[in-house]
Amino acid sequence: MNITKIVIIIFLCCSCAKDTIRENQLNVYLTGSSKYILLPPGNIENPLDMAQQISASYKGREYFLNAWVKADETGMEMTLLNELGAHMGELSYRNGLASFSSPVFPPSLKPEYIVADFQLCFYNTMALRKALENCGLSFEDTENSRRILQGKTLIIEIEKNTNTVRLVNHLRGYTYTLEGNFK
Repeated sequence: MNITKIVIIIFLCCSCAKDTIRENQLNVYLTGSSKYILLPPGNIENPLDMAQQISASYKGREYFLNAWVKADETGMEMTLLNELGAHMGELSYRNGLASFSSPVFPPSLKPEYIVADFQLCFYNTMALRKALENCGLSFEDTENSRRILQGKTLIIEIEKNTNTVRLVNHLRGYTYTLEGNFK
């Protein structure tokens, strides 16, 4: 076997391995055709280790939860509690895997979507812009807001200040507000 054939075989094997890794990366569809690949935890803007109050609305219903969130360059852990302190679930995003267990929420709830919304709120602007452009969306960022658009259509809007982060998903019809000390 000559050296050219060996180089071609090595190249093909490496190319296939990279495609397999890319296919196995966690992803969500932010729109019907926009496949967002979750970013690694190292892209978080500022580590969080804090209590948060969560209020959400979907299809005319309101939901209220408390959460303890620990997120840093190694991953994210979120413990959900109801207003009386009873355990509602746990979410984890570490080593390229996302998991969610809950005695209350349905098993069909995909943790990747929660992680994606968290990333859109709290991850590094440059990494988000690149990931969103890779799936055909644009990203606008100012000091207190972020907007994700498909063409001229506003898909997701995020408002951030010291004590509140509010995400509105116009396409999917849900809103949630996180309250905490986001300094």
